[in-house]
Amino acid sequence: MRTSRASSLVSVMMFVALAQAGATSAAFAQLSGVLPSLPAPKTAADAALAMANSLDGAGGGISSRDLVDALEDAALAGQPMALYQLGLMYEAGEGVEKDPVKAFGYFSQIADEHADTAPKGVEADIVAQSFLKVGEYYRTGLPEAGIQKNEAYSTKLIMHAASYFGDADAQFKVGEMYLDDKELGDNPLQSARWLNLAARKGHAGAQAKLGDMLFNGEGLGPDPVEGLMWLTVASRRAAGTTDEGWITDLLNNAMSIATTDERKQATVMADSLGKRFGGLR
Repeated sequence: MRTSRASSLVSVMMFVALAQAGATSAAFAQLSGVLPSLPAPKTAADAALAMANSLDGAGGGISSRDLVDALEDAALAGQPMALYQLGLMYEAGEGVEKDPVKAFGYFSQIADEHADTAPKGVEADIVAQSFLKVGEYYRTGLPEAGIQKNEAYSTKLIMHAASYFGDADAQFKVGEMYLDDKELGDNPLQSARWLNLAARKGHAGAQAKLGDMLFNGEGLGPDPVEGLMWLTVASRRAAGTTDEGWITDLLNNAMSIATTDERKQATVMADSLGKRFGGLR
């Protein structure tokens, strides 16, 4: 689960996620008030597909307010995906007026009500991301919501997302925290452990940081070939994203130092590993 734009309200992914989160015909009815011409669905997956198809052709005929109202109705019914989507919107101020207090409320509601969700359940990624979000709010504090800075509690929440749910974003965050004396202490071995877990799930940032550590031997035994391999995979995965710049810089720095043989070996390994992450080559 990652930062979303308000336009995602009219995307296929939003409705597929609602279906995966266990949307019922009743919940669909709430949302389909925006699109009264939709046929009654037999399953949640049918609802997702029908709404996505209708929205694709609706253009500007559907107002953001109608969609927000529909999401709020679904949130009142306890739909985690609707709660999470609203949290993202209020956090970023996209489609609604920016309101971190409301965003925190939606994220914390998910974390409070679904803390014991099965780690492999259909709602697990939403719950894990909510724990991570709430943890980040506690890391800085949110005075307007009466939330004081509490780094110990923040770490506990992020660790729960990383360990119990195995969330890649949270694992990446923990990996970074183990490289900071002001966080969990400068412990490259622990950092590499957590970064490796996230990297093997396809997290480009974790792949890049792990690759840079291995290539340069920062607190670890240097392994330039494996390091360059991870940097190459990360660069391919990050293409077109906000992480592309800094990851490309790390890769170019490593390439300028690596030998021709190291580059060749790393490319072969990256090609092989890339098949696990959507066939990236």
